[in-house]
Amino acid sequence: MDGIRQNTLYVMTQGAYLHRDHLTLKVEVEKRDLLSVPIHHLNSVAVFGSVMVSPGAMELCVENGAAMTFLSMNGRIMARVDAPQSGNVLLRREQFRRADKEADCAAIAKPIVAGKIQNARNLILRGAREAKEADDVRVLDDAAAALAAALKRLPGADNLDSIRGCEGEAARTYFGAINSLMRQQRREFEIAGRNRRPPLDPTNALLSFVYALLAHDCVAALTAAGLDPNVGFLHADRPGRPSLALDLMEEFRPLIADRLVLTLINRKEVGPEGFIKREGGAVEMDEKTRRAVVSAYQQRKQEEVTHPLLDQTAIVGLLPHLQAKLLARHIRGDIPEYPPCVLR
Repeated sequence: MDGIRQNTLYVMTQGAYLHRDHLTLKVEVEKRDLLSVPIHHLNSVAVFGSVMVSPGAMELCVENGAAMTFLSMNGRIMARVDAPQSGNVLLRREQFRRADKEADCAAIAKPIVAGKIQNARNLILRGAREAKEADDVRVLDDAAAALAAALKRLPGADNLDSIRGCEGEAARTYFGAINSLMRQQRREFEIAGRNRRPPLDPTNALLSFVYALLAHDCVAALTAAGLDPNVGFLHADRPGRPSLALDLMEEFRPLIADRLVLTLINRKEVGPEGFIKREGGAVEMDEKTRRAVVSAYQQRKQEEVTHPLLDQTAIVGLLPHLQAKLLARHIRGDIPEYPPCVLR
């Protein structure tokens, strides 16, 4: 069922019609109301695939600060409707100035990559402690050692190309070991590395979809912090690409997305029967699986953790917002460097 979870309305029923009724959004299918949500309950709306949206519904969202994101059925962000950006224009001007200087870009990109690698290594180490098979322990221990070596090399990377090279090498190591983190359904979900656009196996389909949900949240977090989500430091500018949101989500890929995908597989909350292979080799989730993933993602966002820098309890869904504010503070010059979020 379409539903609202943590102030986000997800509309996934194909052929649905989302429209406005005074100060309420309604989801209608074949002239039958499925859901009615007062706009003041919402922070954002995510629309998947072939869903019609009325101009009035978009206007209502814009008027009330609820961004509307349009995604493909695979979760790829296609477009976003938002209110004019508010916040301190001086912060955004400083963001743009820094993005034009490679040294400043490298100074921000380096801790982002370090956070990603450390979170990936922590996930690998946890998997090694829980592994039952000796071969899995060996693979995971070797991967953890390689990621530790990448972290030691990273401080010596003095430009964006070398930082990106270090990140790419670490990612290949990480995805080369990810099969050993699967304790259930390994044969059905085994992968030979990362692939996308389109994903060619069920696990990569899951990863791409959850990454898209995470990118949606990172765009919202950066916008709320007064930053432009399209102007990044690690990811180069490209029309239509939210480069800064992709920067911000790097440290959260293993922390939120990859961990969730592995949990879904290991707990058998998704199965191989929930995926469809298209002509050309593309693999897509069916509607039931897609809904299960969205539900699990929202549950993961409700879990409580202790932020390592702020030393305070926060739900996982707020971490991108906290990190966006820390990034804004660094860009303003309030703190000397950007501190990534690394959790054990």
